[in-house]
Amino acid sequence: MTSDVWLPVPAAEIQGLPEGFTYRFWDGGQDFPADPADCAFYVVPYMKGTEIAVRPLAAMTSVRAVQTLSAGIDHVEPGLGNLPAGVQLCNARGVHEASTAELTLALVLASLRGIPGFVHGQDKEEWRAGFYPALADKSVLIVGYGSIGAAIEDRLTPFECARVARVARSARTTERGPVHPLADLPGLLPSADVVILSTPLTETTQGLVNAGFLSRMKDGALLVNVSRGPVVDTKALLAELESGRLRAALDVTDPEPLPAGHPLWHAPGLLISPHVGGSTSAFMPRAKRLMAGQLTRFAAGEPLHNIVLTTS
Repeated sequence: MTSDVWLPVPAAEIQGLPEGFTYRFWDGGQDFPADPADCAFYVVPYMKGTEIAVRPLAAMTSVRAVQTLSAGIDHVEPGLGNLPAGVQLCNARGVHEASTAELTLALVLASLRGIPGFVHGQDKEEWRAGFYPALADKSVLIVGYGSIGAAIEDRLTPFECARVARVARSARTTERGPVHPLADLPGLLPSADVVILSTPLTETTQGLVNAGFLSRMKDGALLVNVSRGPVVDTKALLAELESGRLRAALDVTDPEPLPAGHPLWHAPGLLISPHVGGSTSAFMPRAKRLMAGQLTRFAAGEPLHNIVLTTS
């Protein structure tokens, strides 16, 4: 039985790793650290893109678990067809909630309170006083109510929002209230002042925010995307921004990285951050705990956490 484990962090830097494995460090470099066929547990390099994530998969004939360090798995999915049956794919639930929820609130508050304009005013030594919207008394709609969506609501609670509505793939009930299915979106959008996207990228959600979705949003509403760029139809969003009817804050874009000269850079009413929702000081401690915990369970033959799918 193979015992190699590929980690994107040197094993010496991770406390609590179980004995009995040969730990190989690979963070996406050109050369593999060992024969991929000997890898039993593969932790995917973080934020290195699809090409690197899937590069060793076809040769990993003995792998039994693939662990991402991201909440989404879309960057790994193109290579899953090369894996043997029975491989468990796990995501990083529990790693990014705090960081992504923090940035979400930062984007919402900065957009509503006019912070980008203040920064430009400071550059020009202009005192841009005025009257700006508050988050208090606003109606917020969270589209994608998994662990990150719930963490966002945790941080919305002190801001005295008038209402927080929740949407996920299917309906359910939480301690905070009902979660609506995606089918309810058309009826929920017209009353939302702020629409937050924290949904994974799937066949269902790709292009979800299209011209029809945006047309149902109320005049002056704010769209915040901390999920994946292709969830939003960029052309349709640009049309709404350029008309001045909607505002937006995007941590992710389509295309990404956003190339120089792209019209999104200078679209009115738009705040852009460069996909840094999970890239904070909170990431590594949580990622290391996840890797140590998963490998401890793996070594003991216990069920892994955060299993998204099993290959067939």
